[in-house]
Amino acid sequence: MDKLEFNPKTKELDFAIRAVQRAALLIRQVQEEMVSGPMTKKDLSPVTVGDLASQALVSNMLADTFPSDNLVAEEDSEDLRKPEGKESLERVTGYVRRFLPQAEEREVCEWIDRGQSEGGDRFWVLDPIDGTKGYLRGGQYAVALALIVEGEVQVGVLGCPGLVDGFKPDVNGSGSIVVAARGQGTWTTSLKDPGEFQQLRVSSVSRTEDARLLRSLEDSHTDPTAIQTLADSLHIQAEPVRMDSQAKYAVLAGGGGEAMLRLLSPSKPDYREKIWDQAAGSIVIEEAGGCVTDLFGKGLDFKQGRLLLENSGILATNNLLHNRFLEALQKVVN
Repeated sequence: MDKLEFNPKTKELDFAIRAVQRAALLIRQVQEEMVSGPMTKKDLSPVTVGDLASQALVSNMLADTFPSDNLVAEEDSEDLRKPEGKESLERVTGYVRRFLPQAEEREVCEWIDRGQSEGGDRFWVLDPIDGTKGYLRGGQYAVALALIVEGEVQVGVLGCPGLVDGFKPDVNGSGSIVVAARGQGTWTTSLKDPGEFQQLRVSSVSRTEDARLLRSLEDSHTDPTAIQTLADSLHIQAEPVRMDSQAKYAVLAGGGGEAMLRLLSPSKPDYREKIWDQAAGSIVIEEAGGCVTDLFGKGLDFKQGRLLLENSGILATNNLLHNRFLEALQKVVN
């Protein structure tokens, strides 16, 4: 792959990089200050506070930079507006004010609710904390932001506090921003101090037995038995690398693995992916030279609203191994 021209100072890239960096720093602060034991998303937990504050911050920045662009995002402010949500709203607003000192509670709710759009010809899609269980356990998590124009992802940015050099897991490191733009490649810079960008490329491994598989850490998110059957059929030697969030996509894009699988859990055979779980990660892999399809080789269809209604599961590879994985998958999936 030739070295591509990359200009992080275009208006879209500059906004996306700044927004993801600030949101990732915000949720890292929430994590450091609030994670103190097992919690669920229903509690006044770091996940609740971090998700909502991150979404409010990015939404505000988007409204300032591209006021006519829609935002499709995961969260809404319904619970914050209830009397019992008062403490949560105060906490969320407090974190937002670290970055936007004049923020009012009413505005924070409005910014969050801008994310309830269904999309359109041009819109941004945000996962304010991707990998919530990894976030709580001190593992991998990410902020994921993408720009979709007429159904095609044009920009994708991942803020990965637990990666260094864009693809090497290190939860105590300075973190990475991984950014891809259509036709410009995939690049990484420091989360803590963005500056010089280094290009990421997928690995050149071409034998399935040498492949390293990336999969969700949570068994409930996939089909571990089918993954093992697939690995055995392809004579893969290495144990699967288990990791939360779209950080997996950055690892694959940087050559830290050869294939990433999202098989359907037997308990959820009709599950369809949410677009914020795939948009940024998919372009990060494609622009690094990789390939992303569903389990049947179909490209991801981002024209169906908030879900990938026309796709089933996810297969991402370094491209060299894609067809062999697809062939093996048909025997396993069927």
